[in-house]
Amino acid sequence: MAHHFANDIPSRLLMWQRVREYAVPPSMIETATARREVGDWSGACAAARIDIDLDLRAVRKRHGTDVATLLRADLRRLAPDLLRWHMPRIAPDGRLRPGLTISLARYGGSGGPPLQLVVRTPPTSADAGQRMSLALWEGPGRSVPGHHPHPHPDRRHRLDLHRHLWDSVRSGELARRCGADAVPPMVPVDRSDGSRRPALPDLPGHLYHADHPDPVERAAADASWAVSRWAAEAELLLRAEGCPRGAFTVRLGARSRAVLELVAPDDSHAPTFRPLPREELPPQQVAALPVLPEAAARIPPDLELLRAGLVAADRLHPLVAAALAEPSPAAAAGPAPEPHDPHRVRCRGEVHRIALRDGVLTAIDHDPAELRREELLVALGGPALPCVRAIDAVHRSPEALPAVRERLLHGDVIGALAVVEGLLGPGALLPDGPLRRELESAATRRIDHGLFRSGLVAVHPAARAAGGGSASDAAHADASHRPRLDRRTPHSMVRKRSSRARPRTGLAG
Repeated sequence: MAHHFANDIPSRLLMWQRVREYAVPPSMIETATARREVGDWSGACAAARIDIDLDLRAVRKRHGTDVATLLRADLRRLAPDLLRWHMPRIAPDGRLRPGLTISLARYGGSGGPPLQLVVRTPPTSADAGQRMSLALWEGPGRSVPGHHPHPHPDRRHRLDLHRHLWDSVRSGELARRCGADAVPPMVPVDRSDGSRRPALPDLPGHLYHADHPDPVERAAADASWAVSRWAAEAELLLRAEGCPRGAFTVRLGARSRAVLELVAPDDSHAPTFRPLPREELPPQQVAALPVLPEAAARIPPDLELLRAGLVAADRLHPLVAAALAEPSPAAAAGPAPEPHDPHRVRCRGEVHRIALRDGVLTAIDHDPAELRREELLVALGGPALPCVRAIDAVHRSPEALPAVRERLLHGDVIGALAVVEGLLGPGALLPDGPLRRELESAATRRIDHGLFRSGLVAVHPAARAAGGGSASDAAHADASHRPRLDRRTPHSMVRKRSSRARPRTGLAG
């Protein structure tokens, strides 16, 4: 039996389809855009659920007026909703990749590491609300948040070379940087519906092999990797690192890394790359090579979704749609569906209606006095009317519960409550059930994020190491660490630690 076309859609694209629907709601985009256009960059960040952990006055005092001016200009051009749109995410639910520090811009300085504008994601234990924070990285040992697991800017996830993914002025560069202008040719495949798939890019012959034993060959056969753009992006990477030519690496998986070398006949020809055998370089040198950013190694998911027909252009971020989608005439707006369309339930041989009345979901074909008698009867253990049973089922586990869960997962509490109020009414009292448990769990997890933001958590070992200490120092600073017994240990402590007797808590002193 032939496979259905829907079964051939990669799970990664299905994840990104849900992310594009729920992670960055239109209300966030509209509010952030309105505030950004009037110059309120901090208000735009607040609308996009991004906390501000920097002070422009302190930057001017510490790094000078020139750096503060460049930083302020970048903050005014920052589209925080676009940044959230392009942030790295993890399978299977599409949450923000936790514990990341991503560089957005660098401000060069003489005699030290450059000042970097970074965005941070909280660790998994504090990712409720899917909030992010905007801060400055001044180098190891300075302004290191002790409670963040990875305060140092990540080498693979970096956006300082991809300003079009967060800069509202340069967002139109997305099509050129991702190769969307060169649409891959479509070749037919053996499917029952006669659908077509993108052909492999036109790459050097050494990248193709029947069995794909080499990681680069496997990447060339995978439509999600932008192998045809690796040479151009590697040239930008190496130029930023201060070397026009050289070797670089591409992370293809958890245990797979390709080592490549950028080569070109001369400055007038387009650069290309060739694989380097691992035997030519020692492991320490391979680990120190520049890493091609993830944003350059893969095709943007929006382009894949558009090509696969899994998302419409009008469902994308406006800046992304303007860069990727072709202009099309606006569709004629049809009559809007009437809100709160009543549910219909068969009750006592008739079809009754359930709809919102005065902010509460109720059976409108029953008298209020009759409904009160039925509720009292149910409280005493009697059978309930079908209409009452239907209302109770909707309150406990409505059909829109998956949509509510997705919105709560991505931090859109306002959107989740709007769905609940639109279904049950603003005056509804939720009984114990899946819906109430989801809302209570979301509220409880926000407390963990508040503790993380306030610094009321243990210092992470990686953060202490980045701040100039070592992981062993962090372990000894832990309250649960038990020091080793040696000849310098007091005798009372030795006797207490070596004693196996149980405490006599039941005896009076």
